[in-house]
Amino acid sequence: MVVSPHILFHKCYSKYAIAAVNVFTMEQIHGLFRAGEKANAPFIVQITPVSRNYAHPKMLIGMIRAAAKIYSKAKFAVHLDHGVEPHVFDAIESESYDSVMIDASHDDFRQNVKRTRAVVEKAKAKHIFVEAELGVLSGVEDDISIDEKMAKYTHPDEALQFVNETQCNSLAVAVGTSHGAYKFSGGQGIQFDILEKIQNLLPEFPLVLHGGSSVDLEEVNKINNSGGKLEKTASGVAPEEVVKSISYGICKINIATDTRILWARIHREFFKDNPDQFDPIIPGKQYIEAYEKFMINKFDLLKATGKANQFN
Repeated sequence: MVVSPHILFHKCYSKYAIAAVNVFTMEQIHGLFRAGEKANAPFIVQITPVSRNYAHPKMLIGMIRAAAKIYSKAKFAVHLDHGVEPHVFDAIESESYDSVMIDASHDDFRQNVKRTRAVVEKAKAKHIFVEAELGVLSGVEDDISIDEKMAKYTHPDEALQFVNETQCNSLAVAVGTSHGAYKFSGGQGIQFDILEKIQNLLPEFPLVLHGGSSVDLEEVNKINNSGGKLEKTASGVAPEEVVKSISYGICKINIATDTRILWARIHREFFKDNPDQFDPIIPGKQYIEAYEKFMINKFDLLKATGKANQFN
């Protein structure tokens, strides 16, 4: 059952957070929907421009629609993550998405406002929710690569002005997280003083935390023990900081890196231990099961387990 992000965020604000998970493959979609149904937790399925280019937009939407039939008790929304205009406008016109993100955060403030406002106007006519971003996160994800020196925090006063001028429905803020597996090289973590100021200026307004993966070092070590070469400086957001952020207005927490690391670990271990095997189905099944377990634990962390009942 599809649930509007407006309703999801109204219900969860300051109580729990919605896991927003990037998907690329059938296995990930199975694992996410299976976990959401089993945990009775609402979630957001995220599609990126890179995943659209890889799998084709119609293929991804088709798999999500099929999953909704297979896991009929799942409560979810479909979101375009880190979109630019060609993908955003195509998603809006397709009417297959419940929300879209326009990422103009790398532009200056005025240009970001202009581009975001144009998307809001088109999306509003179709009753589609719009997420925008202000501030720049460092790190690497898909085709996004930002040097740590070029990252900048969201300024609270600018956040208020930006929301008022664009009329976006939610705002992704840069408060110390980063994309990819190599976060917090300086060990700073989430800047709660900035987050608190933004919340005070925008009470009840849904805020979004990008770069929300935890990056389990045990998983990284298993990958390296099976032939991988991930740097041991890989690190993520501390779970306790993720939980704390919920009370500061964070309604949506993006997850991508952790599920990729899980994929790498499952497949590297399988083919290391079974060098005579070449069947993708066996490790694929293992990945679905591991993905389901991972997401059930994530729903628990975000306090979302059992909350799907709110959307009957």
